[in-house]
Amino acid sequence: MIPRVTTTLVGLLLAAFLSTTTAQPLPDAMPFQERQCIKRGWHVLMLDIGAIPRRILWKGPEGVWPRGAIIVMHGGGGHHFQFCVANARTLAPQVKFTELAVTKGFAVFLLESSDRVTDNEGLPCGKVWDDEVRDRPNLDLPFIGTVIRTIIPNARPPGSSEAVFLTGLSSGGYMTLRAATHFGNLITAFAPISSGDPYGWHRVKTVHGLGYDNETGKQIIEPGACYAKNHINEKPWDGKDIVPKPIFQAFHHRYDGINDLSCMEKAITQLRKHDYPEVSAFLLDGNRRRSLGNHFWQDAYNEPLLEFFTRQLRPQQVP
Repeated sequence: MIPRVTTTLVGLLLAAFLSTTTAQPLPDAMPFQERQCIKRGWHVLMLDIGAIPRRILWKGPEGVWPRGAIIVMHGGGGHHFQFCVANARTLAPQVKFTELAVTKGFAVFLLESSDRVTDNEGLPCGKVWDDEVRDRPNLDLPFIGTVIRTIIPNARPPGSSEAVFLTGLSSGGYMTLRAATHFGNLITAFAPISSGDPYGWHRVKTVHGLGYDNETGKQIIEPGACYAKNHINEKPWDGKDIVPKPIFQAFHHRYDGINDLSCMEKAITQLRKHDYPEVSAFLLDGNRRRSLGNHFWQDAYNEPLLEFFTRQLRPQQVP
């Protein structure tokens, strides 16, 4: 069952397939950066799913989408519009990625996280993705599911590839893995970036607070934080019986100073344990000092990431 969806759209009429429609927003009601994105050819969608307002920016090539659609999830504390307009130098590689993707024939859907996520004590975690396994209903999986099952198919021009890819940075990378394992065979391939195992960690308080590995109890910022001999505190995985399982490739900087490499390696180990096919991780090792800068999206990821997605196109998905 598709949740109740209220849609406001700039640049594309979706009333034919969404349940209700509201008036088109005035430009000054949008964040300034969204208006910048619109000037660059992006479309805006506003949804209401589970009483949580949701925003999407999307852009596709002229005509058909020969290589399908990529769903992108931003990092913790960030915004979706940071993948279509770079108002800071550190964001430029992200914007180059989406521009390159559209040039190569992909449509790109940028999803905005909420600020409603709480930790296990009910304290707010800030503006992050709800990637962890908790006793309460997940806040983000219904949103992502609506994008996969409804938004993308109805925006897709006839004759386009039906492939759907997932990628995301940091918190968005954790959510990429969680969503890919949850939706399974609806996903062609996925690529978590600068992230780790959503089934094996937990947050405390805000995005500027602390994230801990479930086995070691160490903060994920610490060297070797996620190295453990066993994983007895791993939460149950979604989608265990789904086949076929999508292929993945992890992207990480060896000297990531925010999300230690051991946490990505733990995620890869768990994906292998659950029989997910893989392409060897893409690792950078320049700037050999642990830093925040090495945690960000890197220019060097862009071409290999799109090449990985392109190689996964199945014959029936190519127009």
